[in-house]
Parts: sequence; C-alpha cells; structure tokens
Amino acid sequence: MNIKSELEKRVSDIEEIIEEFLPEEEGYQKTVLEAMNYSIRAGGKRLRPMLMQETYRLFGGNSKVIQPFMAAIEMIHTYSLVHDDLPAMDNDEYRRGKKTTHAVYGEAMGILAGDALLNYAYETAAKAFLWEPENKRLGEAFALLAGKAGVYGMVGGQTADVESEGQIIDAGKLDFIYRLKTSALLEASMLVGAILAGADKEQQKVIQSVAGKVGLAFQIQDDILDETSSLEVLGKPVGSDKKNHKFTYVTFEGIEKAGKKVESLTMEAMEELNSLTVKNDFLWELLLYLIHREK
Repeated sequence: MNIKSELEKRVSDIEEIIEEFLPEEEGYQKTVLEAMNYSIRAGGKRLRPMLMQETYRLFGGNSKVIQPFMAAIEMIHTYSLVHDDLPAMDNDEYRRGKKTTHAVYGEAMGILAGDALLNYAYETAAKAFLWEPENKRLGEAFALLAGKAGVYGMVGGQTADVESEGQIIDAGKLDFIYRLKTSALLEASMLVGAILAGADKEQQKVIQSVAGKVGLAFQIQDDILDETSSLEVLGKPVGSDKKNHKFTYVTFEGIEKAGKKVESLTMEAMEELNSLTVKNDFLWELLLYLIHREK
C-alpha cells in the first residue's frame, strides 16, 4: 500500500464531506462565517475525521450517518486551534503555513469564530438524528463527542496546560495534560466510529486504549517536531513550547528518549488493535505512518 497516495485520496474525500456542512457566508454575521470557513479551509491532515471513518469501516459501518460526526470533529479540532493561536494563549501568527484566524480577522473575531465553530459542530452532528431517527447509537455517540471536547476532556487538559506555563511540573501532570488535551479528541474520533458501527463494549474498550496511546504518541511527536522542524516544513512556528515556557516530554527526557517513547506507545497500540478479530489495513498503516511524520 502506498500510504501517501491513499492519504491524499482520503483527505480529498473528507474535504468534500466537510465542505457540504460549511455555512453560507451571508447576512449581518457574514464576517464570522467567513472566519469560520477560512479556519476550516486552511487545510490540515484531517486526521480525526479520517480515524473516525476508518474505525467505522473497521467494524462494518457503511451509512452516511457518520459524515455529520466527521465534519463535527474537525470543527471542534479547528476551533481549539483558533483559540490556541490567540494572543492570550500561544500568540501564533501562522498555522498550516497560512496566517492564523486572529491574524487575518482580528482578535475579537478570532474568539467569535472559535465559539461559532464549537457550537456549529454540535449543530452539524445533530443532523445525524434527522437522518436516522431510529438509530439508538446516535445519542451515545453524541454524548461521548461532547464529553471528550469539554472540561473532562480537551478543555480540561488545555486548562491544566495554560496554568502550568512557566512552572516545573511532574510527569503525572504532564501525562494528564496530554491525555486530555490531545488524546481525548482522538479517542472521541475512534470511539464515535466504533459506536456508530455497532462495536460491543469490549471492542470499544480496546479502541479507547488504542486511541489514547496513539494520542499520547502523537503529542510527543509534536513536541519533537517543535524542537527539530522548521516553519516551512511544519506549517507553523517552531520553538513555541520554549517561547511559552512549556514543560514537554522533550524537556523531561530529551529528544532521543522522547522518540523511543513515541515508538513504544505506537507499537503497544498496534498490538492491541491487532487483537481485534476485525481488520482495516489502511487504519493499520495510518497509525504506523503517524510516528514518522514530519509535520
């Protein structure tokens, strides 16, 4: 399998799905709608909707009901980046090789665009209930999506992260931050796919463990790239962690040990995924690809 060509095809398909759910840029609130769409259309790996779709396929899902959730998870992820880039947070002016939302539309509109994307994500996911009103799995999937994005998920991790800036923290708190800030949305992506496809509780438990380890590995790899990559390759400023006095796995262990941690977490995740009786070759290759990514 040529993973890069397969990725390009799937990203293209996902872009089309997301585009179908984006709002029209009209009315007195046109500016915030433009800012929302600018943020989404800035690009990205579309990793979260891709993981959701492939996990859905892993368990035999074949309905379009997954699509509103795919668009919603990308909107939630994008809103978090829009807010993360704000002057009060990381104060970054580039994301995915383009000017950040607040750099283009101003700080106030950046805040509003993030707020709007989060709310619009739930509006979008809720459309699945209209498509399949008899589907009893939708409520569980919707509740999980909301929970993983909130104070017991991504927002909770981001809170601990912000409050830890400039402080020396222990490994336990860093692990907490990473598991909520990054892993939570990856867990949501894969678990929503599993739930909507009808995976049983034991299968869901495996998927949650896999996603949690992949998320932790993904964040540590991000730390490494922040130290070793460039703006041209990464598409966003490097050295942000040092600039904002953030403690990372690289701070704790150094780049070499951090890299080994990424590989060990990924291998553990792969073994757990392989324990399932169902298989998805692309999902397998995708998870392996993540540890070697350059951006």
